[in-house]
Amino acid sequence: MKKAPRQTLTAPIRRARFVWVAVFFVFWVSLIVFRLGWLQVVRHTEFVKVAAKQQQRTFEVAPRRGVLYDRNLRELAMTTLVDSVYAVPSELGDNREQAAAMLAKVVHTDDIDHFTTEGQILARINASKNFAWVARKVDKDTAKRVRELNLKGVYTTDEFKRFYPNSNLAAQVLGYVGTDDNGLGGLELNFDDELHGTPGHKLTAVDAKRHVLGSDEQQPMAGENLVLSIDANIQYMAEQALDAQVAKVGATHGTVVVQDPHTGQILALAVSPRFNPNDSRHLDAGSLTNLAVSDVYEPGSTFKLVTYSAALDSGGVEPTDIVDCQGGAMTLYGRTMHDDKDDHFGRVTVLYALEHSSDVGAVKMEQKVGNQKFYQYMKGFGFGQRSGVELPAETRGLLRPVTKWGATSFMSMAIGQEVGVTPVQLVTMVSTIANGGVYMPPHVLLSSTDAMKGDPRLKPAAFHPANQLPAKLPDGAHRVISEMTAAKMRMMMQGIVLEGTGKAAQLNGYSSGGKTGTAQKIDPETHTYSHTKLVASFAGIAPVSSPAISVAVVIDTPTIGSRYGAAVSAPVFQDVAQQVLEYLGVPHDMPLKTPKEMKELAKTNAHDDAPADSTADLNAMFEEINSLPADDPLRHPADAAAMAANAAADRAADEAAARASEASARTPSGAMKLLPTKVLAAFRAQGGTTSVMPDTESESKPLAAPKIQPAVQARGSTAVVVDPSKRVAVPEFQGDGLRTVVQQANAAGLSVQPVGSGLAREQVPAAGTMVPVGTEIVVRFTR
Repeated sequence: MKKAPRQTLTAPIRRARFVWVAVFFVFWVSLIVFRLGWLQVVRHTEFVKVAAKQQQRTFEVAPRRGVLYDRNLRELAMTTLVDSVYAVPSELGDNREQAAAMLAKVVHTDDIDHFTTEGQILARINASKNFAWVARKVDKDTAKRVRELNLKGVYTTDEFKRFYPNSNLAAQVLGYVGTDDNGLGGLELNFDDELHGTPGHKLTAVDAKRHVLGSDEQQPMAGENLVLSIDANIQYMAEQALDAQVAKVGATHGTVVVQDPHTGQILALAVSPRFNPNDSRHLDAGSLTNLAVSDVYEPGSTFKLVTYSAALDSGGVEPTDIVDCQGGAMTLYGRTMHDDKDDHFGRVTVLYALEHSSDVGAVKMEQKVGNQKFYQYMKGFGFGQRSGVELPAETRGLLRPVTKWGATSFMSMAIGQEVGVTPVQLVTMVSTIANGGVYMPPHVLLSSTDAMKGDPRLKPAAFHPANQLPAKLPDGAHRVISEMTAAKMRMMMQGIVLEGTGKAAQLNGYSSGGKTGTAQKIDPETHTYSHTKLVASFAGIAPVSSPAISVAVVIDTPTIGSRYGAAVSAPVFQDVAQQVLEYLGVPHDMPLKTPKEMKELAKTNAHDDAPADSTADLNAMFEEINSLPADDPLRHPADAAAMAANAAADRAADEAAARASEASARTPSGAMKLLPTKVLAAFRAQGGTTSVMPDTESESKPLAAPKIQPAVQARGSTAVVVDPSKRVAVPEFQGDGLRTVVQQANAAGLSVQPVGSGLAREQVPAAGTMVPVGTEIVVRFTR
């Protein structure tokens, strides 16, 4: 019997369905593999960065800014740790407005500090998720009060803050820094890269609830330390003497420079008034400029030292030779040069002509030399070129080449007109005579080092006067006059102090020599000299037998008592030189006088230099500003609209002052007017050292004049015309772009000096500060 076929237990598998399932499975696996590869290989770096951003916080760790030491390693500028307050907005939740209000009540302690107002704090918190500053670099008490609030999401951190332990000592030399420790003036600005150092980074890991799990820190590299040639003690002596005299004579400002004649090192550079760099929110913009290097004035009679040096060195002239001063007047090319109205010198010795500051005698000396040689001597003494001193915004001054001289320019230059100089150039000139005739470039920096005080590698460089030049002369040093000529000039300078116009510069126990000067300022409309606005100066050396120091004193616009160099600046030289020589232990080379003798000497009425005529070619000198380099602080484009507005305000001030003055009939109508913007940088009629210096014998009674506030000096690429009688409030620039800042400043009549790029984060002076129209506001931009 045939058996039936065996029945299968499963349904037959369809081949097509198996293929489709297999294909789908392979496709799905391939898609997963591709996706995993795409995420883990191709986009690996991207997701690592996202994860790091979510899980880590990176902070820039600011480096410690380098220390500024004086030559004896006394700290002039240093860095300390202070507390700053910040918030993590994501941790504040819905309590942002309440937190901002509570924080503002604690940290907003200064009305002009708009960074810490409630609105500004809240705006920064709303603009960020992970970090927002609340207050920067607060004091210990404020930080303690913030911590006592115990607000979630509000923390404190350490930051470096610049500290100047001697307050305003050498403020214009040192400069100041902004909130982020960026240099904004003086050496702090000029050596910002070296002082700033290299930032570090701090990496902090956090969990999902933003709790800190750990951190990794890359240490910053501290900035270099600078050792200056400044002696803090000498600087203090110079500032005290200068401040006292500026207040006594009611001057706008003053400058004193003390220099080592044999090395060119500046031992003190004092400017009055000064500012406190520790209080950057309340800086007076008018006191920020370093007038010793940035402003010029016509040196007047002090410049006769150059004229006589050239005559003795190349003109075959001797101090004992006879010069015919022609009764105090001489006429050349239609111009008459006059001595003082009481001086009618005839045939006198060259020494006597210099001692009594005869203008006619000085012109005769220039004629002995010749124009081209005289120009070379002026250049040799350092005029008309930058000295290279390590300070920002130095001008080269004004000195036209012979081809641009007028027919009588040689007469003007022989007596210190038609030339613009700085106080540093002036003191370097007398140092050249003091050291034997070699021009030594001035310096304020001795060295830079990474060593700190206490490191055996860093040693003080106390100043010990030497009577000889260094064996190896520095770059830029060159001989100007012979040693014999320099010796004769020192003898003649001593005669000026003993017998001539500089009697108030006599020292007790030391010989001294120098030259007085009184410079007239310029009326901006008539381009002639004012007889009421003067700049008094004195440049001298001591001791004459072996000069240890050179000192230049320039005091602008004295308004009380005598306004001439013999009575205003020579006593400052006497005070500073006497103290400095005693401090340095320089041996006496003259018999000591009794206090009674010194008191009688102080009462001596010195014969001042006579005002020179006012026919110098000032227009040509104004035009010379256009020949200066584009970065020279004296060169600024004209601003006719601003000038017109200021001229109108000046005229109103002049009329009011004239009505109040008993001597209004003798006051030139344009005496209080500012110079055109094009000339303002060269002739600072209100706040800068701008003048032409002739001296006067007669000590006329001072005219009643309104108190002049220090004007703001232009520094930048834009024109600035300052009206000290009209003040406006500084706008708030925080968070604005450059274009907006410039537009707001122009609308307020102000100028802007931008630093950096991006959005405005910091400004000096602070918003709300009342400043003169034309003031330049420094605004720092960051991204």
